Amino acid sequence: MPTILIVDDSSTARQMMSALFASDPALKVIGLASNGRQAIELAKKLCPDVITMDINMPIMNGFEATAEIMIEAPTRIVIVSASARITEVDTAMQALRAGALTVLEKPVGPQAPDYQAKAQQIIKMVKAMSDVVVVRRRRATTHSPNSAVLTPRPAGVTKTARPKAVAIVASTGGPPALAILLGGLPANFCLPILIVQHIVPSFIDGFARWLNSITALHVKLATDHERLAPATVYIAPPDRHLGVSNAGRIRLSDAPPMDGFRPAGTYLFQSVCAAYQSEVVAVILTGMGSDGLAGCRAVSAAGGAVLAQDEASSVVWGMPGAVAKAG
Repeated sequence: MPTILIVDDSSTARQMMSALFASDPALKVIGLASNGRQAIELAKKLCPDVITMDINMPIMNGFEATAEIMIEAPTRIVIVSASARITEVDTAMQALRAGALTVLEKPVGPQAPDYQAKAQQIIKMVKAMSDVVVVRRRRATTHSPNSAVLTPRPAGVTKTARPKAVAIVASTGGPPALAILLGGLPANFCLPILIVQHIVPSFIDGFARWLNSITALHVKLATDHERLAPATVYIAPPDRHLGVSNAGRIRLSDAPPMDGFRPAGTYLFQSVCAAYQSEVVAVILTGMGSDGLAGCRAVSAAGGAVLAQDEASSVVWGMPGAVAKAG
């Protein structure tokens, strides 16, 4: 039975989250903390399976607490935020880079019309995250880098056609992986990059701003019919599929979700494949499930290149694992 430590400075929110988890007999709340400092102490004392972490708290915020916990007592941490303001999104993204696993939206309360949907999403994610393996982080020093270093390995991919676009799909663990990947590309990168990132819809704007602030490329939310440009990263907007036209323009779609997702990775891959055939690089990063698998099959069949993140560096080797296992 997964055990949970709830961290939130609001007593009302702690009570709501406690009641939420109490509704599922497979989960057990073993501690409550009202600030980041208490969270660190209880993480070391109680050894919970999962910590739900608020962002804005007195004494120590969610990012600072996450960073310290991942050094002192590595634990699976899920950020639960009620706000999508710029400061909160930036703090949440910092927490993901420090070792938190994902970001979820906190329900307003049991009377809200979307309470049950958000509550079930939190319960589902906490259960899924309880099996994720986390590793101890090293304390940063003036001589150590702040981010991981990419160490490419031969993938056995032979490609002769010059690509016209890069398409990337990511889910759980995606933001820090994308920060490393895009951070390694130069400001004059010659191709457009299209990204589907499964994340809380209210965080998409802030996620794009955050990526834009830490990479040399221009990162923006995609808008319908705009022309693709090199050295530009286009993020799928909330609840719209992201694709491209044969004329090299963005095509957003309200088509039904694929495998439960809109935007969906498979939609993106199939769209760029239809537009550019073999002149595509499809990249599938860390995440749960198998979104993107059918799209990768289409890219591969057309002669394009498919790259999947390896298991060792993935928070969850679901999506890239499905692609790798399919050959």
